[in-house]
Amino acid sequence: MKKFLQKKLKEQKGMTLIELLAVIVIIAIIAAIAIPAIGNIIENSRYSAVKSDATNVLSAANLYYTENPEGPPAAAPLTVTILKDQGFLESEGTIPVGSTIAENTTAKALGLTTTAITFSGSKKVQFNAATTKTITADTTKGNAVTGTKEIAN
Repeated sequence: MKKFLQKKLKEQKGMTLIELLAVIVIIAIIAAIAIPAIGNIIENSRYSAVKSDATNVLSAANLYYTENPEGPPAAAPLTVTILKDQGFLESEGTIPVGSTIAENTTAKALGLTTTAITFSGSKKVQFNAATTKTITADTTKGNAVTGTKEIAN
């Protein structure tokens, strides 16, 4: 039995160095393709998250005006801070708290105006009287944005 086991062990062979190198090259090629694709997915999702935060703020503003048709007190602009303080908005996400919501007379809907919001590195998005319709109609991908992308009505 001992001789049989020794004979079987001698017959076993491992992978050659060339086979190992081939496997490493294949893995490197797959990684070179996958890493940029993952980066694009992350930028696109960050851009979409900012747009989603903006539509949430506009939805909260619609609720505010449903309960307060006269608008904010003292003819002040409606801001994200007012929406949060009065419980219409739990979290503003990436939208600056000083952002204003006013009626966009052209679109006959509420429009959001913000400063530039950084969503990835030096890439920014800014809303200028943007309505829910204009925000959802924007089909730009986050990885296609250079500088500041303005979403306006």
